[in-house]
Amino acid sequence: QVQLVESGGGLVQAGGSLRLSCAASGSIFSIKIMGWYRQAPGKQRELVATITTGGSTNYADSVKGRFTLSRDNAKNTVYLQMNSLKPEDTAVYYCNADILSAYGGDWLDYWGQGTQVTVSS
Repeated sequence: QVQLVESGGGLVQAGGSLRLSCAASGSIFSIKIMGWYRQAPGKQRELVATITTGGSTNYADSVKGRFTLSRDNAKNTVYLQMNSLKPEDTAVYYCNADILSAYGGDWLDYWGQGTQVTVSS
């Protein structure tokens, strides 16, 4: 059984910072891309940032220069450092990863349970 466990959400004032973590655990053989998506009330889920095994990153235009995604391959963990937060960053943030099980089969897309980030003005 593979799961993604997120932590680090919360309430912060505009201009503040938060750090989200996502750890993949279970019977994992390999992980390709890991990343974060977010969904605000009444809106579709959208990409925040992704990172490859080699460390190449991709960011949504709305977070470039403010958010930094990093990855510890040994720990199967990604970290999203969010600075200069804005009220429009308020959303449920979901971790995502492409994982190949240790039992074989196909690469599967896994999601975390989500963590709430609220930025007050």
